[in-house]
Amino acid sequence: MKPLTEQEIRAAFVNCTKGEAKRLPVPRDLADRPWADLDYLGWSDPQSPGRAYLVTEAGGRVSALALRRPTAGAGQARRSMCRICMTGHDGGVSLMVAPKAGKAGQQGNSVGVYMCDDLSCSLYVRGIKESGPGARLHETLTLEEKVGRTVENLAAFLAKVTA
Repeated sequence: MKPLTEQEIRAAFVNCTKGEAKRLPVPRDLADRPWADLDYLGWSDPQSPGRAYLVTEAGGRVSALALRRPTAGAGQARRSMCRICMTGHDGGVSLMVAPKAGKAGQQGNSVGVYMCDDLSCSLYVRGIKESGPGARLHETLTLEEKVGRTVENLAAFLAKVTA
């Protein structure tokens, strides 16, 4: 993923108003992010742990999503698998819910996906970050194929939000 500026990120939100996008917290360490290893940029709101955000490139354009997730203690500490990167975690996966874009979202419609709670799918797939013993199932896919699957899964979620 190419490095993004705060302005590019705020302009990319598809499921919140321009005012909401202007007020949401964007990471201050954008220059320090490992952009070459990211399929998407994900972060949590430090003031509101139930809110998270992700930005990705799909179809030649940058799109960003506002997400909601259960707050600490709301989930169960059991082994789960992220449906974006297919990494297993002990209690490290949350249901991320995104309001749908446009009128459907204004009417309260949303879609969800189980994702890595820390939004670090890109780093887990590449082996840069570990989620614990036994977290990665043995696969015969190459790294390139695993990255491609992650990108496809994320694009499918984005398509459901914008449909």
